[in-house]
Amino acid sequence: MAPPLRPLARLRPPGMLHRAFLLLLLLSPVPGAWCFSELFFIKEPQDVTVTRKDPVVLDCQAHGEVPIKVTWLKNGAKVSENKRIEVLSNDSLYISEVEGRRGEQSDEGFYQCLAVNKYGAILSQKAHLTLSTISAFEVQPVSTEVHEGGVARFACKISSNPPAVITWEFNRTTLPMTLDRITTLPTGVLQIYDVDQMDSGNYRCVAATVAHRRKSMEASLTVIPAKESKSFHTPTIIAGPQNITTSLHQTVVLECMATGNPKPIISWSRLDHKSIDVFNTRVLGNSNLMISDIKLQHAGVYVCRATTPGTRNFTVAMATLTVLAPPSFVEWPESLTRPRAGTARFVCQAEGIPSPKMSWLKNGRKIHSNGRIKMYNSKLVINQIIPEDDGIYQCMAENSQGSILSRARLTVVMSEDRPSAPYNVHAETMSSSAILLAWERPLYNSDKVIAYSVHYMKAEGLNNEEYQVVLGNDTTHYIIDDLEPASNYTFYIVAYMPLGASQMSDHVTQNTLEDVPLRPPEISLTSRSPTDILISWLPIPAKYRRGQVVLYRLSFRLSTENSIQVLELPGTTHEYLLEGLKPDSVYLVRITAATRVGLGESSVWTSHKTPKATSVKAPKSPELHLEPLNCTTISVTWQQDVEDTAAILGYKLYYKEEGQQENGPIFLDTRDLLYTLSGLDPRRKYHVRLLAYNNIEDGYQADQTVSTPGCVSVRDRMVPPPPPPHNLYAKANTSSSIFLHWRRPAFTTAQIINYTVRCNPVGLQNASLVLYLQTSETHMLVQGLEPNTKYEFAVRLHVDQLSSPWSPVVYRSTLLEAPAGPPVGVKVTLIEDDTALVSWKPPDGPETVVTRYTILYASRKAWIAGEWQVLHREGAITMALLENLVAGNVYIVKISASNEVGEGPFSNSVELAVLPKETSESNQRPKRLDAADAKVYSGYYHLDQKSMTGIAVGVGIALTCILICVLILIYRSKARKSSASKTAQNGAQQLPRTSASLASGNVGKNLEGTGGNEESLMPMIMPNSFIDAKGGTDLIINSYGPIIKNNSKKKWFFFQDSKKIQAQQPQRRFTPAVCFYQPGTTVLISDEDSPNSPGQTTNFSRPFGVAPDTEHSANSEGSHETGDSGRFSHESNDEIHLSSVISTTPPGL
Repeated sequence: MAPPLRPLARLRPPGMLHRAFLLLLLLSPVPGAWCFSELFFIKEPQDVTVTRKDPVVLDCQAHGEVPIKVTWLKNGAKVSENKRIEVLSNDSLYISEVEGRRGEQSDEGFYQCLAVNKYGAILSQKAHLTLSTISAFEVQPVSTEVHEGGVARFACKISSNPPAVITWEFNRTTLPMTLDRITTLPTGVLQIYDVDQMDSGNYRCVAATVAHRRKSMEASLTVIPAKESKSFHTPTIIAGPQNITTSLHQTVVLECMATGNPKPIISWSRLDHKSIDVFNTRVLGNSNLMISDIKLQHAGVYVCRATTPGTRNFTVAMATLTVLAPPSFVEWPESLTRPRAGTARFVCQAEGIPSPKMSWLKNGRKIHSNGRIKMYNSKLVINQIIPEDDGIYQCMAENSQGSILSRARLTVVMSEDRPSAPYNVHAETMSSSAILLAWERPLYNSDKVIAYSVHYMKAEGLNNEEYQVVLGNDTTHYIIDDLEPASNYTFYIVAYMPLGASQMSDHVTQNTLEDVPLRPPEISLTSRSPTDILISWLPIPAKYRRGQVVLYRLSFRLSTENSIQVLELPGTTHEYLLEGLKPDSVYLVRITAATRVGLGESSVWTSHKTPKATSVKAPKSPELHLEPLNCTTISVTWQQDVEDTAAILGYKLYYKEEGQQENGPIFLDTRDLLYTLSGLDPRRKYHVRLLAYNNIEDGYQADQTVSTPGCVSVRDRMVPPPPPPHNLYAKANTSSSIFLHWRRPAFTTAQIINYTVRCNPVGLQNASLVLYLQTSETHMLVQGLEPNTKYEFAVRLHVDQLSSPWSPVVYRSTLLEAPAGPPVGVKVTLIEDDTALVSWKPPDGPETVVTRYTILYASRKAWIAGEWQVLHREGAITMALLENLVAGNVYIVKISASNEVGEGPFSNSVELAVLPKETSESNQRPKRLDAADAKVYSGYYHLDQKSMTGIAVGVGIALTCILICVLILIYRSKARKSSASKTAQNGAQQLPRTSASLASGNVGKNLEGTGGNEESLMPMIMPNSFIDAKGGTDLIINSYGPIIKNNSKKKWFFFQDSKKIQAQQPQRRFTPAVCFYQPGTTVLISDEDSPNSPGQTTNFSRPFGVAPDTEHSANSEGSHETGDSGRFSHESNDEIHLSSVISTTPPGL
């Protein structure tokens, strides 16, 4: 069955099922679609052996539509008729006198007849004509002495054609064969059992053929009288079986002759424990095994066993029987009918021992591969069929046992309604391995096109493979992505319709881009003096160069140091002399080649030791040359400098595989200029070191590296490359890894398969960044990739030193990376009594992609219980409303960003205090904390040292002013003559104490330490009171303290009691106010006056901030009209309607 072309035909699935079916019919065999008068042979020439000067006739008779012309060929060349050689009327070849003398043209050779009629030509099998010959005896019988009752054996051997018949003579008379104790073997062996005195005499063998007869030398048999008593003697095989190679239907004899006392018993068996064929096998003589009519199943290892009767004492001898078989077909090619520009595939398989060689003939002539025609071991593929391809094709299988042929007809059908060829074909280079091919649909019958076929091959060189890709009719472009770098390719397109194909489009040629070299050059190191190293290297072979080398980079260092010195040399340089080096020191050198694309892989470090400074008369380094002879052998040759006058006793050779221990030294004579390193491993890099030596010291050494090639047999070269892996599938695992899975092609499962995975980002320009990974599995997790990046993947397999083409490319993007940081700039604004607006900015980083935000918020009580309320917002939204907030609670808010990969960290917690309000003031304007205000909260931003210093100075000035004002009020109050009430006096006494506490350093106390001094934190000012430090209000102060107007309008307070004062309390109570300041923290707190139930206290102590006066500047910058004709400024702190405390690290978070 014909294999698919590489790469596999690809059809677009949508709407293409019926067209794919038609295309399958188009490209599949249709045997017998067109009938013709079949041409075949009734008689073919056979192998023949004749005597010189004898006549011979070689038969040939063909049948088919007449006229049929028969031509004879000898060794592939036409036979010329003459007086001795003529073609008879029945087309047989007649030779009246066969010649074969030296100096004359011999008639020996292989003969074939060629039959031709109007449909084509066929060639017969080969017939081998040989002359009868016989050689001298290769083995002569040898005289021997045998004890009476023992066994005697004589042997002779001769080569002849045909095989000679060997007989024996005793005292020059024919030896009678009627005695059971005498056996003659066809191999030329005479066996005599139970020898007696009558057997004494002279023996010789006679070899006879039809034309020749030869006699060997005589050998005498001397019989020694037997002893009266015979001692026990273990069995010994004196003539065991020999390995035999034979052909089918022949007869072979396996000899086995043993001695011993008592006489041993001989038995035969097979080493594989199979039974011996009893129908075609018998024992010849006493112990020889003869097999007649040899078949393939007779092949194997046969064991002769000699056993002492009644004991377990035995000895064995073994021999292998190899059976050769001529070729025989197991699959024959079938006749095909194909349209012009179609594809024909002939399949032919044969078996035999040894394995037959397959070849293809068209009309009797051998086919050679070209762009359209590809021949594999058992397949013939003809692409883009033209009318001239019509003819008879033959598959010929031949080995040492003979040859056979099978035939098939290819009929080319011409269609008048074919589409015109695709036009405007153009190609564009995409990368070092990919070219984009595009074309226009045919101008004529384009609506009938069901598929396109893309054909491409290398533009330079001979016998290049042509590749074909079949595409659906829904595309007019295709990317060929498995090309070689820096190579020119030729492309053309063919359009297919159900009844035929178009002509070929115009050919276009395009080159791929260069790539980095696949391997570094092989370097050689020698020294001319103790302070230099000459580095030389060979050009990189074209298949590994992948472009023009424009630069070489040399790196070298002392083996005892880590610092590396680098030199860059032009691409035309092939040697460089390092000078000024240290004598008697080991230097490490490596080289890297670069094309215009970039640097390739560096070579391994190659070591070289500079000579000693005193080694002036030491032998100079020889000129070393390494050449791989095959995959396991390296030829080492060298030449000594003719100008070197130092005495040389010999050479020392060292070698090692890369990464292994060094082997050597191998001592060589001065006359030796060649040495072969064998038993090496294929595809390995070896380092060879050679130096001359004398009685005084070792000479300068030469170092060179070489790589052994892979082992590829002749059979493998004829085998097409294996198909690539299929069903390649890629799935993104994480933001930095993609999982690949593929299937292996369907061939023998016993083969060991390795895979190479190619990975690179789409649109990659630097080919040196392409990643190649190795595995023996059919899956791989590719790691270390960039997040949210599209990659392309391809896989190829390696088996039996062969590599498949790259699989079709698949594309897959890595997942998004989970946000690495939290949202920034988190702000909270209370916009209504029970609603707050939280806003934020996306996490830092341009690569961060956010698809969702998670907002967690909870009151203090709920937070302690672990009960969070959760909100989610899309990634494009950066604000959310927190609703149904309960007055009097402090809420903790934090936000995280997430995407489909995962969730990032949460932001620092932000605290929002929702303060209670009086019901009479429920219509008050909503309060808001804008970005400018947020800057004073420690939880929003980290303040630098200058800002902290300014804040500290400002707070100090404000406290000083407050203290001065309080002292003035106290002084004026005492100056009054009227006496104050007890309540007023108590209030007057609290003021100086409060001021004193503020000035005495209590500002530095930690806010968290005030939980037990709640009373000391109560503000001095009564509810519904207002202190204007700047003036400009209607505040009245008398000797009893401030006089508060009864006003229903909303008031903003400087301080407010954190304990709610009972609404019905008739007598005003003043509580001392204390303000705490902590370095590094800015505290801003305000609260509204709100009635509380009797005895109710807050759940936790709160610091309170300052609310500036309610005066507004109509001309303040950034002010905006509000709904109640009030003013709201985003830039200044003149009006703050919201109080919140933001902690960077709240307790427990």
